[in-house]
Amino acid sequence: MQPDSKLSPIEHHLNVSQTETDACTLLAEASQLSKQEIKQAMAKGAVWLTRGKYTQRLRRAKKPLKLGDQLHLYYNPKVLAQQVEDAQLILDKGEYSIWYKPYAMLCQGSKWSDHTTINRFVETHLTPQRPAFIIHRLDRAATGLVIIGHSKTITAALAAQFEHRELDKQYRVIVKGEFPKATRTITTEVDGKPACSHASLVEYDSELDMSLVQVKIETGRKHQIRIHMASIGFPVVGDRQHGGAETGDVNLQLTACFLDFTCPLNQQPLHVALPEALQPSLAALKV
Repeated sequence: MQPDSKLSPIEHHLNVSQTETDACTLLAEASQLSKQEIKQAMAKGAVWLTRGKYTQRLRRAKKPLKLGDQLHLYYNPKVLAQQVEDAQLILDKGEYSIWYKPYAMLCQGSKWSDHTTINRFVETHLTPQRPAFIIHRLDRAATGLVIIGHSKTITAALAAQFEHRELDKQYRVIVKGEFPKATRTITTEVDGKPACSHASLVEYDSELDMSLVQVKIETGRKHQIRIHMASIGFPVVGDRQHGGAETGDVNLQLTACFLDFTCPLNQQPLHVALPEALQPSLAALKV
């Protein structure tokens, strides 16, 4: 039996040579997908338009085309079928907002889609509607606080605080084993680059033999906390990539819980804490 072609990724690149036909119709004819499938792919960020030097996602099926435009379709039904939980608004300051990013939501889209990204969620759910600019990222498997900018000026100001390490971000993780009471500073290199994390015990559960640990990072290397905790023998629960504890189907227990920074709107210090119900919990693992 031949595999269903509609389950395989499809790429199409078209040069627009006449402007009487809209993008949806042109792509449907080229790909043999229905117009409805093309429209759904557009809405999820799988269609791109190149005009001159600029390439951007095309979401409007009836957007007027110009001679010389190029249309790009990246149709992957498995990607387009992906679903994630909704992000939750924690604080709206007008020109920026702070959100809870759930497990599996992305901080960056791909050519195949952006419908499971937090910035696209914010663009389509925040009232009043505003552009959404990513300032910093969390791994797909991590959860917690993410700042989204809504103006270029404020986005740049907040990005500068991250770049100059003027923004304090602390995480809570659940690890296997009884973590020591004294704060541990871990300086193991990550991908050959210097990295520093400070980890402190919050709570230990002898029944689970797991510890809730608060971690402050001085650097922001990819998977830094996961690598550092595993390197000292306390792997993060649910971390299958870096030797996490045997936890069945438990998601990664790593959450960005606290932010301290200077509000760029009034230059006052701002502390943001994730509601306890969204923080990692030893008790929740017993349910």
